[in-house]
Amino acid sequence: MDFIDLKSQYAALRDNINARIQRVLDHGQYIMGPEVKEMEAALSAYTGARHSISVASGTEALLICLMALELRPGDEVITSPFTFAATAEMIVLAGGVPVFVDIEPGTANLDATLVEAAITPRTRAIMPVSLYGQVADMDALNAIAGRHGLAVIEDAAQSFGATYQGRKSGNLSTFGCTSFFPSKPLGCYGDGGAIFTSDDALAQACREIRTHGQSQRYLHTRLGVGGRMDTLQCAVVLGKLERFEWEVRRRLELGEAYGAKLRAAAPGLQLLQVKGGRDCVWAQYTVFVDDREAVQARLKQAGIPTAVHYPRPLHHQPAYARYAAAHACPHSIAAAQRVMSLPMSADLTEDQQDRVVSALAQALG
Repeated sequence: MDFIDLKSQYAALRDNINARIQRVLDHGQYIMGPEVKEMEAALSAYTGARHSISVASGTEALLICLMALELRPGDEVITSPFTFAATAEMIVLAGGVPVFVDIEPGTANLDATLVEAAITPRTRAIMPVSLYGQVADMDALNAIAGRHGLAVIEDAAQSFGATYQGRKSGNLSTFGCTSFFPSKPLGCYGDGGAIFTSDDALAQACREIRTHGQSQRYLHTRLGVGGRMDTLQCAVVLGKLERFEWEVRRRLELGEAYGAKLRAAAPGLQLLQVKGGRDCVWAQYTVFVDDREAVQARLKQAGIPTAVHYPRPLHHQPAYARYAAAHACPHSIAAAQRVMSLPMSADLTEDQQDRVVSALAQALG
């Protein structure tokens, strides 16, 4: 069993993906070819955001947004320590200071009730992470940001396709940033990502920054990066969009089924909480277990792959420890010790899911 089954997905989409790749090979516009604008238009239509800007990766998306906000050395950005390193990494590379605020123990998302107390005169933005495919409490975060004149950047690398109060992840705040890394809910066959915003000036800044700060060819009006998404990768995303709505529905169904089956087979198991008014596209189907290494070893013996997202919070990582002095974040520490992700993809079969549930129940004793 694959942890994420990309082979079955490709088999279902082979003809369309191959045809789109061949089209790029035929016209030869590998950088900023017509598929780039076509994909950006499709993503804007899907999310409802006025602007979609394709970029080289989800990581690059975060950096470009911070550069568009003109983050200055010493400016603070409030974020979660329970996330992949890219979130804080881009804050630091942009010259900023990550201020870590703890997560909700049930959702593993940034706890909006703790954010306002962390704001200082140096705070410029709030960067919540839509972890595991569920959006954080964006209405509360936007309200806090509005009171203090801050931007909100949703790190939506894991949540493309999810909804919050009837709105799409990525179109919930000043910026939304997503990733098209192959394992994401909507992935390409390499690196890729996108920025979403409905602010015209910020969108223009992002477009210029992704092409070395050019407002037109060889006219560099601002500092930029080489942050373009390859035309071939845009073609792959366009091919995958053909059945993406089905895949989102399937992920929601599989998440519901996992919950029901696990509650019946392992009633003491702690599941991730999905809050009212939102859903979760389950980029990873994650549960909380004690004695995780032993449980993983038993599952491995049963042929069930698992993963840990993430085994150490960022404020306990050597590269970011200097930003952690006043921020204990106990829920992030506890989650890092207990989270475990199970096989999950839109093509997971009912038989495979039953095998996972049965093996996990046995592994838990």
